[in-house]
Amino acid sequence: MTSTLETRGAAVVDTRPVTLQATEQTPTALWNDSADPHELATAISEYGAVGATCNPVIAYTCIQQDPEVWVPRIRQLAEEHPTAGESALGWMAVEELSVNAAAQLLPAFEASGGRNGRLSMQTDPRLHRDRDALVEQAVRFSGLAPNIIVKIPATKVGIAAIEEAAYRGVSINATVSFTVAQVVAVGEAIERALDRRAADGLPEQEFGHVVTLMAGRLDDWLKTVVARDHVMIDPGYLEWAGVAAVKNAYRVFQERGFRSRVLVAAFRNALQWSEFQGGDLVVSPPFQWTKDINDNAFPFRPDAIDDEVPAHVVDALRRATPEFARGHDVDGMTIDEFDRFGATVKTLRQFLDADAKLDALVRDIIVPAE
Repeated sequence: MTSTLETRGAAVVDTRPVTLQATEQTPTALWNDSADPHELATAISEYGAVGATCNPVIAYTCIQQDPEVWVPRIRQLAEEHPTAGESALGWMAVEELSVNAAAQLLPAFEASGGRNGRLSMQTDPRLHRDRDALVEQAVRFSGLAPNIIVKIPATKVGIAAIEEAAYRGVSINATVSFTVAQVVAVGEAIERALDRRAADGLPEQEFGHVVTLMAGRLDDWLKTVVARDHVMIDPGYLEWAGVAAVKNAYRVFQERGFRSRVLVAAFRNALQWSEFQGGDLVVSPPFQWTKDINDNAFPFRPDAIDDEVPAHVVDALRRATPEFARGHDVDGMTIDEFDRFGATVKTLRQFLDADAKLDALVRDIIVPAE
């Protein structure tokens, strides 16, 4: 889409990408839900992206889809580190991919004083049971580039790690997070960490903390539940569940004055862009979603974040399954319930599986079959 202003009669019509309009005219920040260098370059230059993310699934996909770059590079890494196993080599590639993406975002980081321009790098999901290991890896990742923000799961152990890592100066992005109860618990943990830093005289700075709510994965889980339980509900209502949860979380963050922002991820429908425009939050669609939103000139509504989800939709979702209230309400779950929530289990297993696939990919490169 051409980035121009066209005059039609007396009115000036902004024909630039709608995401660019939103990021320039409202507090809403756009991230690219991938560290692929080609996609990220376009997202920054054309669509107004000021952040990006990487996780085991994204890293595996990027490496798999660009073999001309990564096959020789992984072989080179194996030669440089002759005792490193396939997992260690795979994570070296993940780090390199992330650092290169961070460099693309450095201008936005410097221009915003650290609030934006962040590359989100995920801790190894295999460490999800070990608080101290998560903290140590987060601290190390944080030192790879000035604009790295580190993803730690919003599980019981993960939230304890988030608080300690944030206290130690790591910029945080919570992940494996699908519910208002989880994001509020993370927001509170970050507040405690920042207060501890202040009490101990540690330097203040803009950490750019964000707390992800994977809206589409909440939708996915509710669709699984209603199918499993043979519940009849207008299928269109299920597309609103994650939207309703994000709007509720956003209200809580604003009311409580949290110093972190909600981040919306796991896109499944255009509502997960259109309903959040104007909010002081981060929206992180995959590149193709951003392209489709702009190619279709999806309407720019600068105050969309303030629009309520239709009450009859929320009521229908509550009637359909108690899992909606668990995802939507501030007190929907206790911290002891986070780890067994259906979306948590499915997503953590997916991330663990991606780790295994990355190991296998590296194995095929350094120990090719005859």
